[in-house]
Amino acid sequence: MPCTSDNVGGRCHAESVPPPEPPPVDVLAGLLLARDETVFAQVVDAWSPGTVRLARVCVSTEESAPDDVRNLQAARGRTREHGGMDLTAATAFLAGHARQLDRLRFGLLTGTGDRTATLAALAGYRNPDGGFGWGLEPDLRSPESQPGAALHAFEVLAETGPGAAGLAGPLCDWLASVTLPDGGLPFALPVTVPAGTSHWWTDADPTASSLQISTAVAAQAHRAARLDPVVAGQPWLERVTDFVLATIAATERPQALELRFSLGLLDAVHDTRPEAAVQLERLGALVPPDGGIPVEGGIEGEAMHLLDLSPEPDRPLRALLDPDAVETDLDRLESLQQGDGGWVVDFASSSPAGALEWRGYQTVWAVRTLLAHGRRQGASL
Repeated sequence: MPCTSDNVGGRCHAESVPPPEPPPVDVLAGLLLARDETVFAQVVDAWSPGTVRLARVCVSTEESAPDDVRNLQAARGRTREHGGMDLTAATAFLAGHARQLDRLRFGLLTGTGDRTATLAALAGYRNPDGGFGWGLEPDLRSPESQPGAALHAFEVLAETGPGAAGLAGPLCDWLASVTLPDGGLPFALPVTVPAGTSHWWTDADPTASSLQISTAVAAQAHRAARLDPVVAGQPWLERVTDFVLATIAATERPQALELRFSLGLLDAVHDTRPEAAVQLERLGALVPPDGGIPVEGGIEGEAMHLLDLSPEPDRPLRALLDPDAVETDLDRLESLQQGDGGWVVDFASSSPAGALEWRGYQTVWAVRTLLAHGRRQGASL
């Protein structure tokens, strides 16, 4: 039973009591919005923790949702009972739940995609200044160009290859225009439309360079630069790389997200910046053998796992990790495919749209990571 929306907040409302079998997340969300806690209590035991939490995210807002009512991958939800991912189910999930951009990215990943269409979908998030906004970063829904959106744009450009429809050069020029005097990027620029945007974006100091966002954006830019000489030759990329390498060297023990993106940057420039190797080995030693680094200030269960830190095989960072632990983490990721065919994330989202869009994004990321490691289609859900 699909949800309908009213004119007050666009929230979902259920039209009847859900059936005995676990219903779609949007139906459960409608039941919660109807405030029918009696019926909810009677059937909640039949539904997985992941499904319940996803429905609560669907109806929550940044102001009203309690900290534990979040979209938790750690809860695992209705995960698969058999080995191997189900690409057919993933395709169906994306068709019914994901934004067009992620559906097209998935098509490129699985050999059925259209590069031109994918770039056109990405261009829909572009601003006249060359940067990107408009919710390309799902928890930053404001229209203006933002460094966080640039991260996602470079990720797509790395997937589509060189000559990326004239998007890469202007993006680098825009980033150069907002880079601070020390060479770093601010975590976020002033947010003009805060509705649906997470507080860590709206509360950011636009005058201070952020190691986290600078390494994240630079790492994805270097990934794009492997295939696109337009990105590789940008003076901005050299400047921000100088900043992050110096900052990493001066940071004794970065926080979890800083560690994740610093490792990604060091891995990306390992072959072109000689100073990166020493820092990669130093920070790699901070990673527990089995991963699982808790995120400071995150929700319960939010953590950086080995594949979050090192999603690509045959890279310098991978040589620092235990191969058996990586295989175990691949099993973990594979098992997190939900009953509806998609994956979820283990961090807080600030809007129903953001929570759903992260699921589409994460499904593409999970399938790409598993395919890159030789994991293929398994038993059906």
